Amino acid sequence: MAFQLSPGVNVSEVDLTTVVPSVATTVGGFAGNFNWGPVNEIVTINNEVQLVERFGKPDSNTYTSFFTAANFLSYANDLRVVRSVGAAANNATVDGVGTRILNRTDYEEQYPISANTQVGSYPKIFASKYPGSLGNAIKVSMCDANTTLLATWEYRNEFSANANTSSFATSKNLTDDEIHIVVVDNTGVISGTKGTVLEKYGFLSKIRNAKNDDGTSNYYVEVLNSRSKYVWWASHPLADSNWGGTSDFLISQNDLTLDSLVLTDYVLSGGVDAAPTDGNRNLSYDLFDNPDSVDVSLLMAGATTSDTTPDHLISMAESRKDVLVFLSPEQDDCVNNSGNEVTDIKALRNTITPSSFAVMDSGWKYQYDKYTDVYRWIPLNGDIAGLCARTDIERDPWFSPAGFNRGQIKNVVKLSWNPTKAERDELYKLGINPVVTFPGEGTVLYGDKTLLSRPNAFDRINVRRLFIVLEKSIARAARSSLFEFNDEFTRAQFVNLVEPFLRDVQGRRGIYDYRVVCDTTNNTPEVIDRNEFVGDIYIKPARSINFIQLNFVAVRTGVSFNEVVGSF
Repeated sequence: MAFQLSPGVNVSEVDLTTVVPSVATTVGGFAGNFNWGPVNEIVTINNEVQLVERFGKPDSNTYTSFFTAANFLSYANDLRVVRSVGAAANNATVDGVGTRILNRTDYEEQYPISANTQVGSYPKIFASKYPGSLGNAIKVSMCDANTTLLATWEYRNEFSANANTSSFATSKNLTDDEIHIVVVDNTGVISGTKGTVLEKYGFLSKIRNAKNDDGTSNYYVEVLNSRSKYVWWASHPLADSNWGGTSDFLISQNDLTLDSLVLTDYVLSGGVDAAPTDGNRNLSYDLFDNPDSVDVSLLMAGATTSDTTPDHLISMAESRKDVLVFLSPEQDDCVNNSGNEVTDIKALRNTITPSSFAVMDSGWKYQYDKYTDVYRWIPLNGDIAGLCARTDIERDPWFSPAGFNRGQIKNVVKLSWNPTKAERDELYKLGINPVVTFPGEGTVLYGDKTLLSRPNAFDRINVRRLFIVLEKSIARAARSSLFEFNDEFTRAQFVNLVEPFLRDVQGRRGIYDYRVVCDTTNNTPEVIDRNEFVGDIYIKPARSINFIQLNFVAVRTGVSFNEVVGSF
């Protein structure tokens, strides 16, 4: 117990309930080209409906990225998505010049809502929420307390009453601060119907410190910025306006009536699409770099056009040591390349850094795009990562995702090519996992190798994922030993922490056997004097069956099976 300085009774608690925690192994990560959504910001997506809502429907420029993500979500429900764009991408604005606002952080740096009056570069007024030409479909329409003209406003029936004076303004002896705002799909590109009202905001205030009765902000700028999916505020509409002033400021200026807007429509333009380069995507993928801040375990490359992105992702995985990278060949290697698929895929494979943290499949699949009513070629790495996620959900990470039990690929019209046994042999020697369509049995992942160049236990997906789980879980549990004494008690506590966890994994068929050593044999006086602590954990991993040999032997009728079996 702690030393006491005077007589008394000291009560203390000792917590010995630390356990090895479960860790997430089914979280996918992907950075790609989308039509909408924040740029270089991680967004959690749980299903395809959310994917459309946050990042837009696919088109001829974005479909490979969209369906890589959507295909993963057809197997699992936890994906971290980052939108990447090229340098020329712009947000649409009212003045048509455009601007570049990548995400909320970028917006808040450019447009601080802090001044009493005009802020921003008039007359941008509004900007589309995200970069891209989709923003050119947006119209913002506003009507304020000019009740004489409100009756002619196109959207007057969207609100229960005219804009007038808010209760907050009344309490401050101010008038005419309210405003109605609608966000409209001006072309029909977003909703499918021209003129659809996408959002509406009623009875907002032009006063910066205006509050609702529940204490929340009613300032039109803050409400629009926090709630709209389509627009940012960029500047007040009148150059000499008192809009955005605080109530105290307006009273001090003896300007009790805020300037009237009357009726105004603002059509946005100047939004520009720009596909990301490999460098742009690599910067987006860098958001997944820190394992302490981003928990992700399955990283998909989508469609790549060079070996730059694969090597970048593999380097990240090697550094994190808790994530697998999933790769596919380039489209030209396996789509409409009859007879040259093996040669070209092998050539690409030889440019990629060997690693037990990377998995490569053999091709692309043809699938239906319901959003545009066409068929698309899509790389398979989203599906292969999805198979691993589904295996986690149905069994455990240390089970192989391949084969007829767990390796069935969804949404396949046809494969870009269906490798023969001889072709599969060539690919598998290099760690490329064939995806094969068997008549009447579906399309199946028919291999479970990593891209490790030398044969050992870690050249299999299930073993690599087993060790990711063990290392990640036990490392987190071991934090409880930091700053404790390296003595017999702490070492025994560590062993008693780890062994039950390994017994559970063994019972769930993940390992054949194990041993934990943490005593004076590896925690020598020299180790202790260096303020170090050593725990050696020996594992015999379970192995998946890759090769089956069946021997059928015909024997004469009068021969005893005991005599024959003994000779084999």
